[in-house]
Amino acid sequence: MAHVQTVCRAPPVTRTPLRRWFADLRSLFAEWQRRARSRRELAALCDRALRDMRMTRYDVNKEVRKPFWRA
Repeated sequence: MAHVQTVCRAPPVTRTPLRRWFADLRSLFAEWQRRARSRRELAALCDRALRDMRMTRYDVNKEVRKPFWRA
């Protein structure tokens, strides 16, 4: 009878619910940062650039006043 050696292998890494939750949370924070940065950049534009985008200062102020978590 031949000797059989068993090898213990770790299971493949899968995205557990906790890992998925952290990945989703990281994505959410990145999206919030992107929105906040975009709104700051929009507020810094001159009136001529806004006209080119067919936006008014009123539109910009309305967008900039939104909280970062609101799309």
